[in-house]
Amino acid sequence: MITRALALFALCAAPLRAQSADLIITGRTWTGDSTRPWAEAVAIAGNRILAVGTAADLQRYRAPSTRMVDAPSGFVAPGFIDNHTHFGQAGALLLGVNLLDVRDEAGLVRRVREARDRVPTGAWLVGGEWGAYALDDTIFHPHRGMIDSITPTMPALLSKWDRTVWVANGAAMIHAGVTCAWDGVECEASRPTGRLTPAAAVRVRATMPPKSLDQRLAEARVALAQLRSLGVTTIHDNTSPEQMVVFRELQRRRELSVRVYARYTLDRWEHLARLGIRHGFGDDWIRIGGLKGFVDGIMGNSSARFYEPYLTSGELGSWRTMMTDAPGMLPLLLGADSAGLWPQVHAIGDAAIDTLLDMYEHVIATNGGRPRRLRVIHTQVMRGPDVAARMARHGIIAEVQPYHAIDDMRWMEPRIGARARWAYAFQTLERAGVRLSFGSDWPGTNASWYPASPVLGIYAAVTRQTLDGQPAGGWFPHERVSVETALRAYTVNNAWAAGEEAVKGALREGMLADLVVLDRDPTVVSPGMIRDITVLFTVVDGRIVYERDRP
Repeated sequence: MITRALALFALCAAPLRAQSADLIITGRTWTGDSTRPWAEAVAIAGNRILAVGTAADLQRYRAPSTRMVDAPSGFVAPGFIDNHTHFGQAGALLLGVNLLDVRDEAGLVRRVREARDRVPTGAWLVGGEWGAYALDDTIFHPHRGMIDSITPTMPALLSKWDRTVWVANGAAMIHAGVTCAWDGVECEASRPTGRLTPAAAVRVRATMPPKSLDQRLAEARVALAQLRSLGVTTIHDNTSPEQMVVFRELQRRRELSVRVYARYTLDRWEHLARLGIRHGFGDDWIRIGGLKGFVDGIMGNSSARFYEPYLTSGELGSWRTMMTDAPGMLPLLLGADSAGLWPQVHAIGDAAIDTLLDMYEHVIATNGGRPRRLRVIHTQVMRGPDVAARMARHGIIAEVQPYHAIDDMRWMEPRIGARARWAYAFQTLERAGVRLSFGSDWPGTNASWYPASPVLGIYAAVTRQTLDGQPAGGWFPHERVSVETALRAYTVNNAWAAGEEAVKGALREGMLADLVVLDRDPTVVSPGMIRDITVLFTVVDGRIVYERDRP
């Protein structure tokens, strides 16, 4: 009799326990749900959203153990999803040495000393890419004497942003056995200065020990910390097999604080297909995503492919090896698509974008109707609005990175002239009906630093101004978009682009509890103030993984 009574009590109590929230967040809430775009509070139980509604209504889910977070002047939104990261490179740059904006000896010494004190014992300082933001990089010529005294035992092999010059310190040259007899080694008074040609640097790199898992994990931890602080809850990451090992290890240790939509390269489609892996294979933390292909180069080094030559070089740009080497891009696209894998291909110049669209149309016609969400990665410089209309007609996604516009404007028009009118044409794409997908390309290229902050991405898309507010009216201001468009492109649209719209990208009952709380509402502050908005809380899987220190 007692047993039966306890059973009945358990049956009655279970629904009551299910109605208790672990966390309730109140504040002006943009849900991303078109049926109910605004609310006042979100209740979370476990790793799922329990309810979204008014603050008064959600009090019914409050229990003694419920944590209450009140942000009366803040702004609650779905967790930001970044459509394009290079997580491994970002971690290496954050933990290691970043010289992109260094243009003098004092800056070099400071950055190298800081990196020396961060990296694990036994690691090399590599890269750095000095001078990318220098107005005149002919003045600064680093040599080993600038850094030998602060890196007596830690090898360093640093590069100029365009990779035309490298500098090795004494420890690196001793390790590699560099002498003045080597080709490409600059010497003075029969002593190497540390300056190397690219070919000589390759010889030094060949002697470097492989990066340890401990170092990769250390790099990953600093990268995760930055993403948490910026409200990023999912990344669409360009992932190498080596980086996948790091993600899996972090997951095993319960240290992963961002969800990963992992993109291998398109040329691996047959290997994945043989293993029976289709798009979306994995779990809520790590999934195999689209496969990344490459049509052309990048604007940073004038290798993006155009119909007309660059004004500065007289060249058209270049095709990538997936275009020029067997089997060629079209067979890769056809094979991956037929195997249930989603091609997502980099195309930047106007000729590259049109060429990719030709191939996408052929894939659609050949393989017929099947689940696919094709992307043009970067969609950087179109020929005009007809290209946007063509993308919309086929449901092709524009995977763009708004911060590119406000960084690349410094050299875009001198290189391609009037064609810059159709660079980063966000409003044209939106007006044509193309689904916009936003992200960062973090940490950037050897020519540029692109921050992972979605807030700065929203600022760039809404203002098309540099962080110091230039130009006054915005660069090609008719291509600006609204704050809500930008929010949707960082949340709802990115979830859809990954085929994950049923579980993330919006604040709706039953969805994964990934959300961000900002200190101000970007829809009501003046556009120029968006850049100053900060993250108060980041919630992933129902857990607060970042909380800003209060003054």
